[in-house]
Amino acid sequence: MKFALCNEVLQPMAFARQCVTAAALGYDGLEVAPFTLAEDPMQIADAQARAYRRMAEDQGLAITGLHWLLVAPAGLSIVDADPAVRARTVSVMRRLTELCALMGGQYLVHGSPKQRSVPDGSTRGEALARAQECFAQVADTARDLGLVYCIEPLSPRETDLLNTVAEAAAMVDAIGSPGVRTMIDCSAAGQAEAQAVPELMARWIPSGHVAHVQVNDPNRRGPGQGEMRFAPILQTLLRLQAQGDYDGVVAVEPFDYVPDGPGCAARAIGYLRGILEGLEPAA
Repeated sequence: MKFALCNEVLQPMAFARQCVTAAALGYDGLEVAPFTLAEDPMQIADAQARAYRRMAEDQGLAITGLHWLLVAPAGLSIVDADPAVRARTVSVMRRLTELCALMGGQYLVHGSPKQRSVPDGSTRGEALARAQECFAQVADTARDLGLVYCIEPLSPRETDLLNTVAEAAAMVDAIGSPGVRTMIDCSAAGQAEAQAVPELMARWIPSGHVAHVQVNDPNRRGPGQGEMRFAPILQTLLRLQAQGDYDGVVAVEPFDYVPDGPGCAARAIGYLRGILEGLEPAA
């Protein structure tokens, strides 16, 4: 099982230093938030994207994918009533998909709650239809580049649109492209889902809908810093890997860094690898 660290945890380190630190802690890769690389990620040139890939590879890491996609530039939305706003947003999503490929990534995680919450004056149905139209357009780009664009279910405390894996999976089915799938974020799932995370994984990962997993506690700290038990989660993932149902990395994505970013990252990888050492091999 390979673990990536979401790179914003190591801000304000320069990216090269993030790579050195993540490798030293024992991570296999970095999952990158584009806004950490540039105030406007649309200004990242192809050559610079390739340079970020080399920085990671020089430390034995991969850039596994991108997340936190629509933080910058400002004014983006996949649900705005204005078609021009949505068109601009799709253009950004497509460029981020290209950058992900240039950096060597395999997936993108579309959370971005503020840029998808139902806007004033619109119904939930209208917002869903607009979101689906945007995801369908970027799915073609992801498919052509051999990547997968993941619709991330988020808790109701963050957004009022696409809160469960079932809702995201329904949109994936409606789009019907190999370029778009969904994922499981343990923190969000722990807040929004009726099933426990291991049961949720056992249900949805074999269906082919889920391409990625992020580990974090519902209290928004790192794994092992809250009430959620991660041994059953990792045991389930090991079994699904052995069955050939899951071949993705597992990304560590805390939001509340205790005691600080590097300390949180160190504790998380030690905790997760310690669990794996104590688990029985998957049958």
